[in-house]
This record gives sequence, structure tokens and C-alpha cells, in this order.
Amino acid sequence: MASYAELLAQKEALERQIIEAKAREKAEGISKAKAIIEQYGLSAADLFSRRTGSAGGSGPRGKVAAKYRNPTTGETWTGRGKAPKWIEGQDRAKFAI
Repeated sequence: MASYAELLAQKEALERQIIEAKAREKAEGISKAKAIIEQYGLSAADLFSRRTGSAGGSGPRGKVAAKYRNPTTGETWTGRGKAPKWIEGQDRAKFAI
């Protein structure tokens, strides 16, 4: 069985190996990324913009107009998400705005 001092020495050796492997793999990843960036002529805006696809993130999103109104209370619902209790199980056409 290994002693405490031997185990600490092994731990330090493994930690050094981990740091070296991480640095080596990081350098390889950076090299691959640079090659792809150069190959496709990408810019920082291409890589780090929040937009996804052609229509994603095209502008600020506003509120959705209400589609249904409770005639008793005047409460409205857009038709999105869970239906409120006042409209559940009923014909929604009679609540349409």
C-alpha cells in the first residue's frame, strides 16, 4: 500500500500532466478554429452575434395581441400557454375578440 507522501507525489505528477494535456488540446483547438475562420472568411460578428439563422433575433419582440376576452370580468388571453380557467373546456369562438 502506498504511503501518504507517495500518493501526494502521484497527485502532483497527475496534476502537471493534466495541465500539460489541457494546454496542448487547447492549442490544437485554437489552431483548428483559426483554420476554419480563415477557410470561410468569418469575422468576430459571425462567430459571436446573438442572431441565429436568417430571421432569428431580427428585432425586439413585442406583446402578442389578445385573442379572447372573458365577458364577465374583461380578462383577456392571447391563446398562448395554458388556458385560463374561465375558458377551459368551452368553445373558444364565443370568447373571441
